[in-house]
Amino acid sequence: MKNQPEISLILHNLRSVHNVGAIFRIADAVGISGKIYLTGYTPAPIDRFGRVSKAVIKTALGAEKFVKWQKFQNISKLFSDLKAKSYKLIAMELAPDSVDYRKIKLTGPTAVIVGNEIRGLPKLILDQCDQIAEIPMRGKKESLNVAVACGIFLFSSYHK
Repeated sequence: MKNQPEISLILHNLRSVHNVGAIFRIADAVGISGKIYLTGYTPAPIDRFGRVSKAVIKTALGAEKFVKWQKFQNISKLFSDLKAKSYKLIAMELAPDSVDYRKIKLTGPTAVIVGNEIRGLPKLILDQCDQIAEIPMRGKKESLNVAVACGIFLFSSYHK
């Protein structure tokens, strides 16, 4: 999309290969301009031994070939590298100081961080972020699937 800021994703400690593959497809669908960083124990399309993860590939349906990605073990180092490149860090998480995702304005390079499907993102990571965004929930459940939440945020950000 023209005149869109560079957006990258950080997938931290995701357990599900299906969520990882779905996020690759979402990133490709919106035409993400940045990279997907897979941190912690998040599964990658290709593991550290060079073996293809059939489950990630099956869910990504080839999107892993078009979206730039990198396995990055140390998230603090990644944050430092991105901040040195003037990236804004936005976490997607339910937190006391989170704001409605629709109020987030992307004006420059941005990294959107999503976390573990059960535990979310730890406070140590949230404290390093510039903003925390949440999707308001009206039902009984307090959150959405991580891939669904990522898709909502990306599509709304790229189509403003």
